[in-house]
Amino acid sequence: MENIRWILLLVGFYRVSDIVLGVISNVFYQDMGFSKDQIATVTKVFGIWMTILGGFLGGFLTLRYGVIRILMLGAVMTVITNLLFIPVANNPGDMLLLYVVIGADNITAGLASAAFIAYLSSLTSLSFTAVQYAIFSSLMTLFPKLLGGYSGSIVDAIGYKQFFLAASMIGVPVFLLVWLAGRYTRVKAA
Repeated sequence: MENIRWILLLVGFYRVSDIVLGVISNVFYQDMGFSKDQIATVTKVFGIWMTILGGFLGGFLTLRYGVIRILMLGAVMTVITNLLFIPVANNPGDMLLLYVVIGADNITAGLASAAFIAYLSSLTSLSFTAVQYAIFSSLMTLFPKLLGGYSGSIVDAIGYKQFFLAASMIGVPVFLLVWLAGRYTRVKAA
């Protein structure tokens, strides 16, 4: 594998802002006045369907426009949709807004995940696919989960609005990593 540093950096940071934000999401929804039933309906029922839709959309767009372009689109959309949680913090209890934000966030997660899976699949060797894919997918969540473990403390210190802004901004360097990975690695057809 050529230029392993770009691959490992991208793998380690691609979904960092989304994963960090996701760690605190259920607590946030409850703090915004939503009941557990409302949260379950929006995130687990509606949200799952939006993730599936995003996965199909990501797969289609990846085939049509290429892995790197859709990786970049997923990175940009992740930052934008994470910022959408700020209006939810400003409008506690607004169910329509929650549906819109969860829908956008989950479509983005599905799209970004489909592109990322295609990217990882293009990097693995047929002889070692399972091991390489397991390593790459485990590395993808290692740093974000470690950082996400401090989400509650960060929210206590700076509040939800600033936390969502900060979580979004840690996704911005991923734009450079996607660009570097596209420039210095060769993505083969998955």
